[in-house]
Amino acid sequence: MATINFYLDKPGKKGAAPIHLRINCNGEQVKVATGEKVEPEHFDKEAQRLTTKAANHAAVNYYLDFLTERAHEMFSPTYKRSYTNKQIKNRLQELIDDYRANTSIRIVKEQLALYGKAFTFVDLFAGAGGFSEGFLQAEVNNKFFDFLLANDINDNCELTHVVRYNHQLGLDAEFLCQDITEPKFLDNLLAKLKGKTVDVVCGGPPCQSFSLAGKRKKFDKKDDLFWHYLQVIKLLQPKYFVMENVKGILTKEGGKIKEQILDEIRSIVNIKEIPALITFVKGLKDTQPQHDFVLDRLIDRIRFEQLTDIDLATAKEEYIGTVDNAFKALSPKIIDYKTSKTDERVLTIRHGLNLLSRSKQLEILQRSIIKEKDHNNVDGDFFVDAFTTFLAELEPEEIIRKIERAFDALSIPREFAADRRAMMQALNVYVQSFDACLAAVKSFCDKKQAAELDKLVDSIRLYRIKAPFVANAANYGVPQNRERVLFIGCRRDQTLITEIRATVTEAEKVTVFEALHDLDFIANDEEKYNYENVDIAAQYNGSAKALKALIRSRAIDGKNGKAGVKTYAEWSRQGRLGERYNVLPPFYVRNAEALEQGIKDHGKLHNHKTSNQNATVVKRLDLIHKAGDYKDSKAVLEKHGVSSEKRNYNVLKPDGQSPTVMTISDDYIHYNAPRALTVREMARLQSFDDSFVFQGAPRRRRFDRILHYDVVSVDEATPPWMARAIAITLLRAISSHRK
Repeated sequence: MATINFYLDKPGKKGAAPIHLRINCNGEQVKVATGEKVEPEHFDKEAQRLTTKAANHAAVNYYLDFLTERAHEMFSPTYKRSYTNKQIKNRLQELIDDYRANTSIRIVKEQLALYGKAFTFVDLFAGAGGFSEGFLQAEVNNKFFDFLLANDINDNCELTHVVRYNHQLGLDAEFLCQDITEPKFLDNLLAKLKGKTVDVVCGGPPCQSFSLAGKRKKFDKKDDLFWHYLQVIKLLQPKYFVMENVKGILTKEGGKIKEQILDEIRSIVNIKEIPALITFVKGLKDTQPQHDFVLDRLIDRIRFEQLTDIDLATAKEEYIGTVDNAFKALSPKIIDYKTSKTDERVLTIRHGLNLLSRSKQLEILQRSIIKEKDHNNVDGDFFVDAFTTFLAELEPEEIIRKIERAFDALSIPREFAADRRAMMQALNVYVQSFDACLAAVKSFCDKKQAAELDKLVDSIRLYRIKAPFVANAANYGVPQNRERVLFIGCRRDQTLITEIRATVTEAEKVTVFEALHDLDFIANDEEKYNYENVDIAAQYNGSAKALKALIRSRAIDGKNGKAGVKTYAEWSRQGRLGERYNVLPPFYVRNAEALEQGIKDHGKLHNHKTSNQNATVVKRLDLIHKAGDYKDSKAVLEKHGVSSEKRNYNVLKPDGQSPTVMTISDDYIHYNAPRALTVREMARLQSFDDSFVFQGAPRRRRFDRILHYDVVSVDEATPPWMARAIAITLLRAISSHRK
């Protein structure tokens, strides 16, 4: 039996004593320096830990606990039973070196000065960082990407970003942990960017609730995310933007949704050219003074395109203020003062205008109600209609509709009909899309002016896009059949991109076995922190030769290679980032507080933990595994009394690609054992490097009365190798100068 303890060496000149780890086993002894020091009076010899008086006691004590656990693991029954002194020292020294590398101050090279031309990018709806990781791997003709900022609403995503990009890579990339639909998002985004130019924006806003009318119907948290994504594009005006979505978006509502998305993209204008459009509308006023009120409102609405959050809210309030003043001037002419104080029709108009003037406050109220509705899972019940109706009543379009009904009910005399019509036109302009606003401007033009307007609008439209296209991650060296639709918007001064060419042929696609074989040393309810040797011949007997043939040497882009290249597993272990980055050893933390206190788990391997599945579940997985398909196994599952209500299980095929990696790792059955995948194995199928650690406390779920744990966002991420192919295509096309 091994005993493990810590002791202090002699204090140095400054009074601090080195802390050493000592292992005694069967008369043999191993000593290793931990790399930490402490004043002797701050070390509890009995507990063998730092006292609370030591400045860094929490971090160092956690580190000593971590070393103790790893040392005990080496002598546990599940590990090998004999070691040389050198083997023990080497294993522990790896952990100590990783710890010291992550606690030392370092100077990071300035990339721009040493390497070619950097183009900047921002990653929205970033999740764990698949787009970010792939973009940082890309380099073409001495051009590369500089990471400015990522955004997501999940704090585990933020923690993963901070650890990976700020701590491991030493970048100064920012993270904005905020809902893109919140009122101050754009202003906060600009503050984080600190005036830096953004060349590329990438991200995949969910479009589940995007409707033909452009209106919110179900009022859930994913409503209007596409619209808000485009607001960022309008504001930042990058050279390119990449929007990823599910394949079904192409056929939703008969393809009409796809066409509307394209129309919205093509309607983005260069806000720097807005003054030219305003000048044109002012010219219309010179020849049509009778329409001054509506034309002025059109000018105000056009100016909205130049504004963000706070300034936009103020402009909208002033806009409604002009309509309110017009009504105040009209009301004495159509109804006496005393009656107007209590008349339902007049009060509806007044109060409706008041509500419209506070559109920002109503948006905040709606957002709060939607979040509360979502938090309480209000859907498919007696409550949902009431929530939906109330939220709909707060929509500006509904308020304007009631104002129009009130105007109709007033039976305004004919001589004031033009005033009433102008006010309603102004209110409709207030809620119109920019393209609808341009159509309204065109209605005031003669044939010559209309042609001039068309030419002007065409010149200020900022983005071109031919059509969205489907990209399969397997075509870019990812061991996963993951089809996604890409919308790539190209600023008019850049080269149009219409495809992302495959980097591997059909015969070169990476298989599941090639991706995961070297991680196959873990059993049910285990967690591994170090790589172990996998004897393919012993594990697979007669099929070993065929499986070994699946393991190929590959270039960084996944192409079959010759000498000097690596297998997929080797790329995963050693990393795919270029020489520009000095990647520190990986570590794991449970939360932001632990990171701040330095409470970290070190080691070469992380996120490699299996679920604790009972005998019934293991039997079920074994029967499904033997059948090769969940559907084909249902009869035999029923016969053995181990059937499940789960919708699906996917049995991985070692010689093919995995299906699309989804949220729950327990949906997948390992190709060689009746067990679920670990988060690290899911990350391999997504093409993340092993040094990319998914941070934060795992999500706790319960299936079949057994607890399972998943780390957030592995499944939601864009596969880095697919993102790398996109980034390389962009780098080949992108230009520093306007054409």
